[in-house]
Amino acid sequence: MIDLKTLTAAALATVTIASLTSAAMAETLRDNWCSDVKIRFFAGGAEGDAFASIVYNGAVQAAKDTGAQVDYVFSGWSSEKMIQQLREAIGAAPNGIAMMGHPGNAAIMPLAEEASAAGIKMMYQNVPVDEVTAKFGGGYVGAQQKPQGKALGEEAIRRFGLKAGDVAIVMSDWSQLERAERELGTLEAFEAAGLKVVKLQSPEGLGTDPNVGIPVITAAVTANPDVKIIAYPGGQPLGNAATYMQAAGKNAGDVINIGFDTSPQIVEAFKDGWVQLTSDQQPFLQGYMPILSLCQQVVYGLGSINVDTGAGFVTPDNYGAVADLAKEGLR
Repeated sequence: MIDLKTLTAAALATVTIASLTSAAMAETLRDNWCSDVKIRFFAGGAEGDAFASIVYNGAVQAAKDTGAQVDYVFSGWSSEKMIQQLREAIGAAPNGIAMMGHPGNAAIMPLAEEASAAGIKMMYQNVPVDEVTAKFGGGYVGAQQKPQGKALGEEAIRRFGLKAGDVAIVMSDWSQLERAERELGTLEAFEAAGLKVVKLQSPEGLGTDPNVGIPVITAAVTANPDVKIIAYPGGQPLGNAATYMQAAGKNAGDVINIGFDTSPQIVEAFKDGWVQLTSDQQPFLQGYMPILSLCQQVVYGLGSINVDTGAGFVTPDNYGAVADLAKEGLR
């Protein structure tokens, strides 16, 4: 026979233990849980540029949500400046650094080793540095460069009916090997389909001031008057497509303009018919997730986060879904 008094006592004891456990767990969950952690965050570009602003907004939101103490670093998309700033960041001995991968494996490797020896946690965003993370750890938040570029090229071929012999211009800073992998993927997709590809070198400072690309792009269009499509290396020049085309004497739709990212300028270019396709890499996440991961590593001892932010394509058919968020600096 079951003793009801014993059963009741056991049930009460179970409830009491569960209540105590829940209370103990609740005490470990808190606001500003990362408030003692100091982080240096690299936004990549200059203050106020379209892409870097969204990355920065993501990092600011993460700092607000976690309470982390974050110093923000702007580099004007200069790899040399990033490396110097990384040296300075390591010297300041923060708990963690979220670094843009643009300088590449060879340039970052010795500094990653120095950071590792000093116990500084590292995260990387926007451009992967696989050799660095394989040797010294750290996660990556961003699109996978070459697959993203290849997918953009293949989507353009399918969507616009491009065929062998069509002329395509692909623009990038080809001297930055890891960074140019994305545009190389687009170029290879075009070449595999038989397109005639013109490999165009980006002028210095294009990511900060897209107008420096006007003479380069107009010269390329003049030299290739039958060009069907131009692929740009980022949101700043893609958002300036109308200016380039007008300078070259082209009307909206005469040349297919494609590239990467979203911004208020790109939204307007979609609306007015100057841009036909872009690959979204969700820069807000590239700001938010590295801060979150560094906080989790330092406070909770968790492993680093790896996130592929390549979200898909924005087209004239769906750009309205991201238009308001782009205007707010979130997409």
